[in-house]
Amino acid sequence: QVQVVQSGGGSVQAGGSLKLSCVVSGFTQSNICIGWFRQAPGKEREGVALAFGRDGSAYLVDSVKGRFTISQGDDKNARYLQMNSLKPEDTAMYYCAARPSSTGCSSSWLTHRGYFGTWGQGTQVNVSS
Repeated sequence: QVQVVQSGGGSVQAGGSLKLSCVVSGFTQSNICIGWFRQAPGKEREGVALAFGRDGSAYLVDSVKGRFTISQGDDKNARYLQMNSLKPEDTAMYYCAARPSSTGCSSSWLTHRGYFGTWGQGTQVNVSS
């Protein structure tokens, strides 16, 4: 059974930091692309970042580049989204999603949630001004 389990999130003031974790399990393929999305109230879900399991490559959208980073834990199936210099506009429900891929991640996969088949439960991030 494929599964994505998220943890982390919470509430911070602007300028603060939070770390989200995403643990993927159950995939028979060894190469997984992990995507991070967020959805603010009343807005569409938007893609934020990608991480490719095999080579550790990462991609972040311009709005979070320089503030967010992706890292890998001791568990090769775990990825962490470190969010620094948070802004009120970062407030959203954050989702982690996964899909198998033998060739890496494509930034186009962040344009639509349909590119990912397995989703985490979501975790709330609140940033106050």
